[in-house]
Amino acid sequence: MAELRLLSYNVRSLRDDAAAVAEVIRACRPDVVAVQEAPRFLRWRSKRAALARESELVVATANRPGGLMLMTTLAVAVRGTGFALLPKTPKLHQRAVCFADLELGGARWTIASIHLSLDDAERSQHLPALWHALDVDETGGRSVADAPALVVAGDVNERPSGAVWSALGERLQDAYVVAPDGPGDTYSSRRPHKRIDGVFADRRIEVVSCTAVHGGGEVSSGEGVDAELLARASDHLPVLAVLRQPD
Repeated sequence: MAELRLLSYNVRSLRDDAAAVAEVIRACRPDVVAVQEAPRFLRWRSKRAALARESELVVATANRPGGLMLMTTLAVAVRGTGFALLPKTPKLHQRAVCFADLELGGARWTIASIHLSLDDAERSQHLPALWHALDVDETGGRSVADAPALVVAGDVNERPSGAVWSALGERLQDAYVVAPDGPGDTYSSRRPHKRIDGVFADRRIEVVSCTAVHGGGEVSSGEGVDAELLARASDHLPVLAVLRQPD
């Protein structure tokens, strides 16, 4: 069985403690990291490259708008990348989706990073564009029969009871609902009380485990992460999902 360790992390543009962000990522031992609020202004390329290097990973995507990025280990082969802008309301931030077709251990994956709007109406407008960009139909399927297994990860800016989160969970699996392996709340890192970051996987994927990375304890059989380190790194806690595809 081919397994993937996926981390989704809103790093707040590295405005807090970039070294702490990298330390958190290393402790989680991910194969792929879906980043939200990656640096997107002055020296954004070098800042992203430095984060990848300090995290012992490499940058897989390099799109500036939307502040999104994917990072991988060297064991992951990047077969292609994609990017699409999502509908924008005047005076609000530009949102986007970035994704990559990846191969690890003979299994193919499409991993997408998203950071949806704080505005309810605009967030709802993002969904049709997101499904179109990722070629996902109303049943959660894709038009290409042998398309890689799809995973969408990121900051939804809404709780699971919201309409957009519910729609994501209808077409795809909410990984935390399927296989919770610890706390789920991701915001804020100092006082977690809301689950607004998630991982959504298509139905072909077995979700082995999913958890928000809180201080103390184990990280899916990895090293524990210090709570103060997490608080220094960002205002969000990362989400770690272990996913599996049949051979």
